[in-house]
Amino acid sequence: MKYPIIKSEQDWKEQLGEDRFRILRLKGTEYPHTGTYNLHFEKGTYTCGACYEPLFESDSKFDAHCGWPSFDESIPGKVQYIEDSSHGMKRTEILCSNCGSHLGHVFNDGPTKTGQRYCVNSLSIDFKE
Repeated sequence: MKYPIIKSEQDWKEQLGEDRFRILRLKGTEYPHTGTYNLHFEKGTYTCGACYEPLFESDSKFDAHCGWPSFDESIPGKVQYIEDSSHGMKRTEILCSNCGSHLGHVFNDGPTKTGQRYCVNSLSIDFKE
């Protein structure tokens, strides 16, 4: 798929650094309960950690007790959904629709009215008040 922001993987690596590059571009996962935004509940907007595109509003964030930041919905049109059958599981991967960076996965086990749990790596996002 073509994205509005296109860079070489080398350019992404130089911009993001080793840890963020592993998560955002190589589809890695950070260890649970280690991320900056896991228990972060200030008012604002969570943006893509690679291109700063707004992805989630703070009103959609909740503590799912899973060890990663969790949201019950994304900003419409900002997240791309891809079927992921890696690791012997059937999941839905979520990517930034602006640059194609890996954010995490979305599950249909959320406790709010949407029934969704967007499970996101802290290194995949930034925060703006």
